Amino acid sequence: MKMKQLENLLRNGGISRREFLARTSAFAAAGAVPAMLSTPAIAQTPNKGGRLRMGLGNTAVSETFDPRTILTSVDINASSAMRNLLVEIDPESKAIPELAESWDTSDAKIWRFAIRQGVEFHNGKTLDVEDVVYSINLHRGEDTKSAIKGLYTPIQDVRADGKNAVVFELDAANADFPFLLADYHAQILPAGTTGKGFDDGIGTGGYMLVEFAPGTRTMMKRNANYWKSGRAHFDEIEVLGINDPSSRANALRSGEVDVINSPDVKTLHLLEEVPGLAVVEVYGTQHYTMPMRTDTAPFDSNDVRLAMKYAVNRQDLVDKILRGRGLPGNDHPISPANQYYAGDLPQREYDPDKAKFHLKKAGHDKLKVQIHAADAAFPGAVDAGLLYAEHARGAGIEIEVVRAPDDGYWSDTWMQVPASFSIWFGRPTEDMMFSIGYAAESAWNDAYWKHDRFNELLVQARAELDDAKRRVMYREMQSIVRDEGGTLVAMFAAVLTAHSEKVAHGKVAGSAILDGLRLAERWWFA
Repeated sequence: MKMKQLENLLRNGGISRREFLARTSAFAAAGAVPAMLSTPAIAQTPNKGGRLRMGLGNTAVSETFDPRTILTSVDINASSAMRNLLVEIDPESKAIPELAESWDTSDAKIWRFAIRQGVEFHNGKTLDVEDVVYSINLHRGEDTKSAIKGLYTPIQDVRADGKNAVVFELDAANADFPFLLADYHAQILPAGTTGKGFDDGIGTGGYMLVEFAPGTRTMMKRNANYWKSGRAHFDEIEVLGINDPSSRANALRSGEVDVINSPDVKTLHLLEEVPGLAVVEVYGTQHYTMPMRTDTAPFDSNDVRLAMKYAVNRQDLVDKILRGRGLPGNDHPISPANQYYAGDLPQREYDPDKAKFHLKKAGHDKLKVQIHAADAAFPGAVDAGLLYAEHARGAGIEIEVVRAPDDGYWSDTWMQVPASFSIWFGRPTEDMMFSIGYAAESAWNDAYWKHDRFNELLVQARAELDDAKRRVMYREMQSIVRDEGGTLVAMFAAVLTAHSEKVAHGKVAGSAILDGLRLAERWWFA
């Protein structure tokens, strides 16, 4: 049966969501990787005008528009509305030109990007190659605080090539290099932007900043000089930070907002029944994890980490926390939507006896640990922790779920405590995901994990141009992370967006929340 037939069966009620996901996983295991899967596109001609009101969870008072440190749903999406990248990821998860008009390479080591001409920043400055060089260099060097410092370490030099092009010289070949310039941190700003200037939100994007109250409210207005035709349709966008899922849903029901991210799956059916509301469900790379700090006892023992991994019933989490809208994770971050997904790796199952075996190998008859959780991490994270605690009792592991405040979770809890919950949008390529979240020196290596063979393969795989050899390497890397990594990857979750039917859209990307972080410029009022 072809993918299109499966999608039609799902949409028409011919198969269950679970059967659909099982069959698409089988496709991936056979090498027939499915495209991003979503609800049908709304075929309409975009209209201009109106104020879009967005209610977004995962917000904090620490928000900033410094592209090096953007972290929450609000600052990531708002800055993505105000700024462009060199490369855009389209709804098919392909790399397409944005501020780079084109690119070419002869050896995948030296890349030349032609920069689009006639583009203006919000402050009237004309985009030039020096702006590009400056913006990329924000993420390079020993002193940068950028989350993608590790991702850009292979860049040995970035320099202007005349007035209209920029050359990137890498330390080794990288067949996926354009994807690295599509990471949402790599926004292009005017050269010389520093300090408080980052929070002015100056960019070349479809919207301009009007007001910024971190953790509360962001207002933007349409950029009348936006260089993209057929994008940025709203007159204004108001982004409200609403961490509580029930409050977000109530705001949508009452008409206070037009769009919300990450609706609570426990009550999603109630939203679906409300006249005038719709839910977009897309399957991509988003996943929920529990990083365990490998530099801190007891998680410095791989046997303890394996015991924790065997002590969780993933399918039970998918059924009860995601209400079936997802897939069990297998303790690595690569999804069936990725090109080199290792579908042949055995799915790790709930096995209390194996958990006890590994505990004993680590010198423990029983174990007591804390897991810090907040729904700011992902909707239902606290409930997931409590359910995990029930599973783990059968393995002799006592889990105390410490409820952390939603506000400040990403600055004060995540990566600060020995074990916590986290959400990852995922990335379109294996190299990006591994480089950002698992490479030894990555700023977002939230398990503080270091593995010599993994890091060796990471460098080799990005330089390998033979597809079959790359597949073998990425399979080994997924196996290493699964069996020796510091992260419990519990679930791959559908990317969910609920909205008023007054708002329309085309095909929705699954590469990240809110239409691949492009909702602001892609959607419109019907």
